[in-house]
Amino acid sequence: MGFIGKVVDAILLLTFLSVSLVPPLLDAHLLPESVVPDVLLELIFTWPLAIINLYGLNSKPWFKSTCLIFGSALLTSTTAMVGDMLGSQKPMADKLAMMYSPFIALGFLAVLRGLLLPSTKASFANGPPASAMKKRA
Repeated sequence: MGFIGKVVDAILLLTFLSVSLVPPLLDAHLLPESVVPDVLLELIFTWPLAIINLYGLNSKPWFKSTCLIFGSALLTSTTAMVGDMLGSQKPMADKLAMMYSPFIALGFLAVLRGLLLPSTKASFANGPPASAMKKRA
């Protein structure tokens, strides 16, 4: 896969780890009750995808599909939030948009990983390779 692919996978590994660990800790205990249903909608969708992607990183044939879904969900939700912040014309909107901008880049990176980079493990869609089959006497 090459050096760039390994760097992309390392960045995505850190992204999946942070999305797997941080939201349950912050959203479940620190936010008021009135915010929980809205947060849970996002948490219910992205959190399992992050955990599934951690499990399947470079070893499962479905990783590219789940990475594509995760990246498009992250890209869509973050772009909508940043657009709303910038359109609000509030004093701190620019700083908040700058804080959320890396998530747009991470979502775009996950989409590219799902679309372009090949999996490191060979898939055996046509059966196991000839070298893996036992010889019969």
